[in-house]
Amino acid sequence: MSDISLTYKGVGSECVIELPASKSISNRVLIINALSGASAPILNPAKCDDTDAMIAALESDGSDFNIGHAGTAMRFLTAYLAQRSGEWRISGSSRMEERPIGVLVSALRDLGATIEYEKKEGYPPLKIKGCNLNGGAITVPASVSSQYISALMMIAPNMRQGLKLTLEGYIASRPYIDMTASVMRTFGAQVEWQGSNVISIEPTGYSPVQYRVEADWSAASYIFQIVSLCPGMKVVVPDLLENSLQGDSGQVELWRELGVKCNFTPSGVEICGNDSEKSLLDNQPLQYNFALMPDLVQTFVVTCCLKGVKFSFTGVETLRIKETDRIAALQNELLKLGYVVKSEGDSLLYWDGEVVPSSESVIIATYRDHRMAMAFAPAAIIRKGVVIADCEVVSKSFPTYWQVVGQLGVNS
Repeated sequence: MSDISLTYKGVGSECVIELPASKSISNRVLIINALSGASAPILNPAKCDDTDAMIAALESDGSDFNIGHAGTAMRFLTAYLAQRSGEWRISGSSRMEERPIGVLVSALRDLGATIEYEKKEGYPPLKIKGCNLNGGAITVPASVSSQYISALMMIAPNMRQGLKLTLEGYIASRPYIDMTASVMRTFGAQVEWQGSNVISIEPTGYSPVQYRVEADWSAASYIFQIVSLCPGMKVVVPDLLENSLQGDSGQVELWRELGVKCNFTPSGVEICGNDSEKSLLDNQPLQYNFALMPDLVQTFVVTCCLKGVKFSFTGVETLRIKETDRIAALQNELLKLGYVVKSEGDSLLYWDGEVVPSSESVIIATYRDHRMAMAFAPAAIIRKGVVIADCEVVSKSFPTYWQVVGQLGVNS
């Protein structure tokens, strides 16, 4: 991979930006479409490494799948292959072999699956002997990753007994579970919440339908970020839905605190930067619980530092097991820019305004994490000499990112 040196050249007062389709929705639709018989077309699927890995596996005639860095594909395909007759092997990158999957494997075994760890207990790669799973009632810890829960939910309509899934403890990333349920219902599944922590899914199977994937609200965060750093900028983004399945659509209210207005119009979402940050004039830290939007933590942490806004963010517990340890990565790379960001365990990330001298030119390491590259690139708006290492890593979710930010004045 190569590095990219960035400069900010400014941009006109208004431009139109095309965002990629939602990766989260695409991955769910791909699995459910396959479970339904895959006879109906998927319209506007995401075009990125993660969905490419999923499509390649689902369309392959082979039995050995290497999904690289695609964590969602690892979780979803593990469950999919467990219920598909045959003998399978699924592996990934060296980082993927460090990302735990034991909670999901244990649950699948309880449902009748035969899965072995090829190397380290609790981690990929996996050997799977697929079969028609029994289903039934199981309990899983809910605080580790919502993707485990979604993976189990999606295969449940094809189990003999369906599934009664009890979620134990705090439920991480609930909007992603609700997204999964919504897509399942579109394909004819019967999914119901019983109380606050039990999901009941009937053994109905799926019915093929034509599905169009909406634009990606996670990708939109990087557009909001640039607008936040450029008062007076106006960007129009088509195809972002106000009433979205994506939990990350909740970011709109938080961006208002950072000087960004958002208006939904027939032609798209208008994102406008301004200086009316009245709620921040008293120098109080911006406080927010990111439990429902964990993928946006990097964007908001970097933005707050660049704007000189103190913050105290909770709901960051899942960041340690993402593409990298995102808490440590943020602290390391922001220190290069002179910002001393602190943490308390896995539950709190904060900045009290402390700064230290920094070099005139810095190389931001991305740790093979697409969101590190995209969250730090706008630093070039505030200071010169910003270089993003391994810039191609953005292909995981937003392959056109560098072209898009170039439209907004952040150029190589």
